[in-house]
Amino acid sequence: MSRTTAPTGVSGPTKGAANRAWRDNYAARLAITDFLVLIWVVFGVQIAWLGLSAGDLQFRGRLNEITVSYTVISISIVAAWMLILGIYGSRSYRVLGTGPQEYRQVADATVRLFGVLAIVAFLFHIDFARGYILIAFPLGLGVLILSRWMWRQWLSVQRLDGRYSSRVLLVGSEVTATHLARELARQPAAGYLVVGACIPSGYLADYLPGTTIPVFSNVDKLQAAMLAVDADTVVVTSSEELPPNRMRELSWSLEPGRQHLVVAPSLTDIGGPRIHTRPVAGLPLIHVETPRYEGMKLYTKRGFDVAVSAILVLLLSPFLATIAIAIRLSTEGGVLFRQERIGINGSQFKMLKFRSMVTDAEARLAQLQERSEGNAVMFKMKDDPRVTPVGRFLRRFSLDELPQLFNVLGGSMSLVGPRPPLEREVNEYENHVHRRFLVKPGITGLWQVSGRSNLSWEDTVRLDLYYVENWSMTGDIVILWRTAKAVLARDGAY
Repeated sequence: MSRTTAPTGVSGPTKGAANRAWRDNYAARLAITDFLVLIWVVFGVQIAWLGLSAGDLQFRGRLNEITVSYTVISISIVAAWMLILGIYGSRSYRVLGTGPQEYRQVADATVRLFGVLAIVAFLFHIDFARGYILIAFPLGLGVLILSRWMWRQWLSVQRLDGRYSSRVLLVGSEVTATHLARELARQPAAGYLVVGACIPSGYLADYLPGTTIPVFSNVDKLQAAMLAVDADTVVVTSSEELPPNRMRELSWSLEPGRQHLVVAPSLTDIGGPRIHTRPVAGLPLIHVETPRYEGMKLYTKRGFDVAVSAILVLLLSPFLATIAIAIRLSTEGGVLFRQERIGINGSQFKMLKFRSMVTDAEARLAQLQERSEGNAVMFKMKDDPRVTPVGRFLRRFSLDELPQLFNVLGGSMSLVGPRPPLEREVNEYENHVHRRFLVKPGITGLWQVSGRSNLSWEDTVRLDLYYVENWSMTGDIVILWRTAKAVLARDGAY
């Protein structure tokens, strides 16, 4: 089949044409916001540090004394800051919308700018106001990142409706095209809207399985297919039927600057820091670092766990005591619930929780199995009759998990990691799922901040394994930050 018009329900050329300039429009909005932020920060520092009647800066040159207005210095810093943010590509569409690269480039450009300013001031003995470096540097960096984050939230909302996104035509086999279409649909904020697929192997169906994405069968008429769905990006999902010379011709057929080519390898759930592209003999080789679970990273993670959990225990001790008293007075039974869980390398440990159920909850579990609202492996129930009134409040805000801070101090758990499973759950695991035991289980993790009990078993496994394969201290801090939002939202907590 070879279509030349977009079927019903698929956004056609009209919407795509309106979307075509989104990269320039969004970059312009970022530039305006950056400029306003820098004006506010730099001139605000000048006024706060020197007052409204700031004098002139004087320094001795080779021949005579040079006088420069502080206002000129402020304007120069703003101009240099804007310039270096552009040079470092912090407004490039390739880094916008998802991932940490945009923030890294903003930080890298800012650090280098003020590093140069400090070196120039030292070498030429220019004693300009230290407030520029002591205040403008950290404040400006913080506000820039905050403004970028706010724009990213707006962009994510737009992309949920299909705007401000690259319109993608997939090229490859049915299996790889369907898989990639589903993976991209999981994260619309990434900015890749799949509007069509080209499967050269004589695929007869009109749409990809389980989707409304139209299918074209003639890769020789790629431009006609792109025109039919107004695509601006070709993503090659597999190259079984595209030899090197055909791939080269495909790239030549794209309009420079307006149409883009992306090659997607058969790898998923790989973190950005593990991927390195290296061109060798004209071949774009992708190096994927194998995950390591040893060395300084482990010591750093353990030190962070001990320090943060100890501080939280000290700060929350009055609150913990209040919860313990409420549990003890409300129902019969102990304050803490101890349960055997499986930890790192398959070892067993006793996980601590505030008791949120009646004392015979485990004995009554068999009667409720058929009413489970969880996924295929984990038992979950929204209105579990075993939960006490106090326990329902604790679970609503995940307060029953707080005693696990003592598990972290003892070394059996980490602040961030995969969910600690029960032994009966482990008995149902497929072989690949056991990779989650390569790291310590956590109080919180990707599962907890991505939907918790609302997730399917496949998504739960995928998130846990993604964490195991790609964990980092920066990622842990981001997850801890997202945990607060997930707890307040209470979605999936029961």
